[in-house]
Amino acid sequence: MASLTQTTAVEPKGVALYARFALAGAIGCGVTHGALTPVDVVKTRIQLDNKTYNKGMINSFGKIIRNEGAGALLTGFGPTFIGYSIQGAFKFAGYEFWKKTLIDYVGQENAVKNRTAIYLVGSGIAEFFASVALCPLEATRIRLVSQPTFATGLVSGFSRILKEDGVMRGFYSGFGPIIFKQLPYTMAKFAVQERAAEAILKRVGDPDKLLGCVVAAIVSQPADTLLSKINKASGTGSIFTRLAGLAGELGVRGLFLGLGPRVVMVGTLTAFQFAIYGDLKKAFGATNSVEIRKS
Repeated sequence: MASLTQTTAVEPKGVALYARFALAGAIGCGVTHGALTPVDVVKTRIQLDNKTYNKGMINSFGKIIRNEGAGALLTGFGPTFIGYSIQGAFKFAGYEFWKKTLIDYVGQENAVKNRTAIYLVGSGIAEFFASVALCPLEATRIRLVSQPTFATGLVSGFSRILKEDGVMRGFYSGFGPIIFKQLPYTMAKFAVQERAAEAILKRVGDPDKLLGCVVAAIVSQPADTLLSKINKASGTGSIFTRLAGLAGELGVRGLFLGLGPRVVMVGTLTAFQFAIYGDLKKAFGATNSVEIRKS
């Protein structure tokens, strides 16, 4: 008589575990940012050509479709999808790694007491490296959106920027703005998500789950506008000189161009990214991430 053997799934560890975190993060960020490419196109057009696109998000959608066709709303989809897939892998896997590293460094008891600081520092470090990976593709996306005749897509656009402007001027002129844009958003996103999850577990409720991320989007909006402006075309002078000149030219009001579409993007991205990431972690068997929620 044959015996029935029961197998128990082994939880992934080490590289296998973080590879699953990275894949879940890549899919979550790539899919959500890719799906919102039309909103990103409108936001960038408002920032770069406010004389033409000066009547809000909905009107700008209609104007682009009338003048260029609906396909124009997908301009930059390639660098958006690939860039944010790479960024998502670094961001989510990096956050899991740095959170665990910080917990191990300070000890479990101290980590619980200072968990918000752990969330903020861990996500900040992760986002720094994620932004290094994202910057060249975001520069390519902005150039394609701002200059539709610049190139036919990701590969030709990326190659032309590299050939004409080089690595640093072509791809990393906007590194400062992208850091000031992404760091506060990501740090708020993870900290708010972690504390919100803790509140839900305690049955306290969570009416302001996205509030911190929306506030972060507003605070970092000037950096997002400068990122679009500095990547629109190559320029002369140092990066800092160019940024200072752009900021002075735009003024306070100009630095907040495109805020409406970006707030819409932030709320949608945040909600769906965490939902997709959580579901995929379960599907991949990567449920053994370290938690420091107060019991």
